[in-house]
Amino acid sequence: MPAGAAQGNGSVEGKDVDADALPGSNPVLPIIDAHQHFWDLKANYHPWLRDPEPIPFRYGDYSALRRNYLPQDYRTDAAKYPVVGTVHMEAEFDPAHPVAETRWLERLAAREGLPSACVAQARLDDPEVGAVLAAQAARPLVRGIRHKPRSTARPEDAQRGVPGSMDDPAWRRGYAMLERHGLSFDLQTPWWHLDAAFDLASDFPGTQVIVNHTGLPADRSPEALRAWRGALEVLARAPNVALKVSGLGLLGQPWRAEANVPVIRDAITVFGPDRCLFASNYPVDSLAGSFDAIVDGFLQAITGRPEAERRAMLHDNAERIYRL
Repeated sequence: MPAGAAQGNGSVEGKDVDADALPGSNPVLPIIDAHQHFWDLKANYHPWLRDPEPIPFRYGDYSALRRNYLPQDYRTDAAKYPVVGTVHMEAEFDPAHPVAETRWLERLAAREGLPSACVAQARLDDPEVGAVLAAQAARPLVRGIRHKPRSTARPEDAQRGVPGSMDDPAWRRGYAMLERHGLSFDLQTPWWHLDAAFDLASDFPGTQVIVNHTGLPADRSPEALRAWRGALEVLARAPNVALKVSGLGLLGQPWRAEANVPVIRDAITVFGPDRCLFASNYPVDSLAGSFDAIVDGFLQAITGRPEAERRAMLHDNAERIYRL
């Protein structure tokens, strides 16, 4: 069992778990949640969660997230499932002290057994990013970095080469340092910027890229879904890119399998089961649906696939990519 395995749920890494599955589905296999967050708002400064003025947010009102979320809360939410490890994603911690979040997570993991690993914060276009990357890479919990590149709210506004984007020479200078430190890169950007992501991945083939939240297909019109899938198909040609199947909530709507299972299946068809990872994005996606709804929806989407493929997407791919 990897470091930080969740306790008390009867799970055994590498073996099927005696757990209830969806009617007609396969037994639940061990899960590594490849994208989740913890925060202690009394101890730490997360500007978006503590500042009075809210930020624009894709799920709208996020006031329900302005509370501590710690391993005991996660275990309560995930109690139905054999979660044997998690990957913590940087949670927009105070950008003036990026390594402080990592140190806090290390203390949390030592005390609580979660997370198993983390993706840390570093601003790639910061002139001092080299020192930050070296400091993050030296921490035993860190596997990769996330820095959201500049993006637009609508596909028709997308431009290449703007400051702060994946084309920006200053941003790329920071990105180029990841490989020497053995760090992967988690990319969160809407699908209409994935052409730039393909060029980035191709130009730096030694750096593993993990696309967050299924490329953010928020518009479910047939035209938008065709464009989203086309963007994924281009990006999937880069062998050093993987895809987190997560973040599929829709503004103002509950998480529904009818809306999301076809999207999940499309994403897996494009990237293949050896490059797709399940992730909950909890607690952020609690704004869209319960942990049960999200996991059960993913399990419904992969029902009928061979056990090796299901195991890969639920556990083995995250274990390999994040070196657990």
